[in-house]
Amino acid sequence: MAISVQVRAFSGAVETTCTHPAIPSLCQRASRLGMPMLGFVDPYDDTVFNRSQMRLVIPELRKLADDSPADEAQAARELIRLASRIEHETHRYLLFNGD
Repeated sequence: MAISVQVRAFSGAVETTCTHPAIPSLCQRASRLGMPMLGFVDPYDDTVFNRSQMRLVIPELRKLADDSPADEAQAARELIRLASRIEHETHRYLLFNGD
């Protein structure tokens, strides 16, 4: 199972992609911890978060970055950088692209 994460513009254009191999295990950890946003990323389909949802997604990513093994923590930090773009730019989406 592979999950990539993209920053997409409203037009559908992909602006940035993260393919860190620990993203699937990071999402599984979020699910085990009962995180309401990242815990429901679908590993087999697309899951999209918008700008207003970043106020929940980013704290979850920060918690995962602090409390996860090194490879998952690195993936979380990479995703924080992507999520921060969406938080500060309009008409952008964070898309988890399941396999």
